[in-house]
Amino acid sequence: MKSLLLFLFSFCCLQFAFAQPQKLSNYNVVWTSQSKNSSESMPCGGGDIGLNVSVEKDEVLFYLSKSGTFDENNAMLKLGRVRLKLSPNPFTDVPFKQELRLQEGGVRITSGTTQINLWVDVFRPVVHVDIQSVKPVKIAATYESWRAEDLLVQGTALRENSYKVAQKFEVKTYNDEIGFNDDEVLFYHRNRNDVENVFDYTVRMEGMDSVKNQLFDPLKNNTFGGAMKGENMKPAGITSGQYADTEFKAWALETTKSVRSQHIEIALHSAQTNTLEEWKSPLKTIQKEAAQNPKADLAKTREWWQQFWNRSYIFIEGKDSTISRNYQLFRYQLGCNAYGKWPTKFNGGLFTFDPSFVDKKYNHTPDFRLWGGGTMTAQNQRLVYFPMFKSGDFDLLKPQFDFYLRSQRNAELRSKVYWNHDGACFTEQIENFGLPNVFEYGLKRPEGYDPGMEYNAWLEYQWETVFEFCLMMLETERYKGRNIKEYVPFIESCLTFFDEHYQLLAKKRGTKPFDEKGNYVFYPSSAGETFKMTYNSATLIAALKVILTRMLELPDAYLEAKQRERWTTMLKRIPPLPFQEFDGHKTLAPAVAWARVQNTETPQLYPVFPWGIYGVGKLDLDVAVNTYKYDPHAVQFKSHVGWRQYSIFAARLGLTEEAAELTRLKFKDSNHRFPTFWGPGFDWTPDHNWGGSAMIGLQEMLMQVDGKKIYLLPAWPNEWNATFKLHAPYNTTVEGNVKNGKMEELKVTPASRTADVILMK
Repeated sequence: MKSLLLFLFSFCCLQFAFAQPQKLSNYNVVWTSQSKNSSESMPCGGGDIGLNVSVEKDEVLFYLSKSGTFDENNAMLKLGRVRLKLSPNPFTDVPFKQELRLQEGGVRITSGTTQINLWVDVFRPVVHVDIQSVKPVKIAATYESWRAEDLLVQGTALRENSYKVAQKFEVKTYNDEIGFNDDEVLFYHRNRNDVENVFDYTVRMEGMDSVKNQLFDPLKNNTFGGAMKGENMKPAGITSGQYADTEFKAWALETTKSVRSQHIEIALHSAQTNTLEEWKSPLKTIQKEAAQNPKADLAKTREWWQQFWNRSYIFIEGKDSTISRNYQLFRYQLGCNAYGKWPTKFNGGLFTFDPSFVDKKYNHTPDFRLWGGGTMTAQNQRLVYFPMFKSGDFDLLKPQFDFYLRSQRNAELRSKVYWNHDGACFTEQIENFGLPNVFEYGLKRPEGYDPGMEYNAWLEYQWETVFEFCLMMLETERYKGRNIKEYVPFIESCLTFFDEHYQLLAKKRGTKPFDEKGNYVFYPSSAGETFKMTYNSATLIAALKVILTRMLELPDAYLEAKQRERWTTMLKRIPPLPFQEFDGHKTLAPAVAWARVQNTETPQLYPVFPWGIYGVGKLDLDVAVNTYKYDPHAVQFKSHVGWRQYSIFAARLGLTEEAAELTRLKFKDSNHRFPTFWGPGFDWTPDHNWGGSAMIGLQEMLMQVDGKKIYLLPAWPNEWNATFKLHAPYNTTVEGNVKNGKMEELKVTPASRTADVILMK
């Protein structure tokens, strides 16, 4: 390690004007043959809309997905499928080309003298299809739906919603309303009020009826859908068919004559409204505005994608360039939900496809995804959002933060109803309304079992994962200097729960709330889903130490004296992290004691990531390295698959060879045609927590931060020549070129932050 001040001496008079390199276009995904089915689709999106685009049997198909399409059962429904057919058939011409154009954010399909551009307006929920042909063609645009009638949801199909298993009553996906409306196809799903939806059922089964009128309910009157129309296109009838395992109906629009140029718009809208007309009115406004100047809208959308790519990048040359290509491709998938009301789902995001192409045993509709649509599993969601700090995608964080703010009151009411104390209690398998998933809560419960607890071997006492999102909220203040006043009460409510609840549990066991040293007794607690019924869990201790410390570091404008005094006292009461020893090597322990091992996570390394108590440049690094190398569970569970975060651990511990190999495996092309449709891993395809954890690991290999310190190349292999731009705390960007393990060019903005940079090679 050496200070970068000496390193930069020879460059003090140089100004490096790094721009986003043209290398990005080299990462465009190009296919020169048509796709077999939807598993070979290509993502396209923007704002909060995602399309799965494929050309199959000389027809263009794409699924429509949008943030917030939660039905009565809390499944996340697709908005349908669109099929385009041109006559005469242009795909008899060669060469064929389908290209994801990253810098523009859209997909271009060309065949002979015909070109089709698909793009989504980033600022308005509209899908655009632009068709240009040298030869006149007739065009049919067909809207296809498998929800023209009620569908009985049975067997494993129940895993797409919040019920997960068969109930004593029928579970149905209720029909959409679809039809021709003048010269357009209008389609929508409006959640019914004459049936008990899963929110009502959850409230009733979890004993929260007494406060139901105070609870946030995202399902009531939720309405989503849209309208498809095209210039000089008229209704052309209703047909039916089958795609993969699912029967569908189709409403067709056709051009009235052969054309050389055609524009088709699909306006989408989702909202909770008291009446259907209140939903339709904004949809009409969206259509009207989109039709005024689509060329200007396209220019604005392309400009947004340009600035998105200029925010940050990592480009690796040579044989490992696949890593950086797939880094950019997955970041594109995240960028497609920049402005959604709801977070990007860990289990597929906006880009799921027919489930039998993931696993043949799931021969269900395209609405299917494992682990539900409205369920936001915390330990998986966090991996989707942590990489957005170093990539500078701070605007993408808002949907995840808003999810927790909307759920705060519901989580506080849980504490009040069940235990009569304050503070927000957030569980791991959490619904989009802040209560535990009803299946994970457990309905076959022993008499007298604590009604606030999940009767679940994996999830009992696992409440601390919310602090990782608290950390992200705090990081926005440190990275961007943002005012986080709206988040401070949320963080304080989460801290209040642990302060009051563990004092309550201690008093129930005896007369004193603290141990002989004046510390909390965190029993029972949990270290992830793995070490259960723990005494003083390492994950909880690390979380509380870091969050309390960071809260007390906030400027005085955020905390009054009484608040500061309370959190100072709480910090003093946090017990020390637990340790153990293997073959003479001191290691971190998951807890002081535990009753059983339930899953295969490695929470004893959570003090390394996400909590950053141990790592490069910090005291007792050897203890954390020993944990990685010698703890039998850490060794046994090591893998790159899915949410595994060993590439992150290795990077933060400075284990370059381990980090590089795990990162290669993480970023290896998926087993589907599109390279970053990873999965299913432990969840579903595309596996977004696979991609998120891969991004974090690569970023940490290149740059790590600790307070104001910026460590460069802490775990970067010499053979990876790269150009990069990443974000660091205090409104800082770091850009550079690395060659043969050495930093050849560097630019730190603002230049005053150069003094805080430490070069590790």
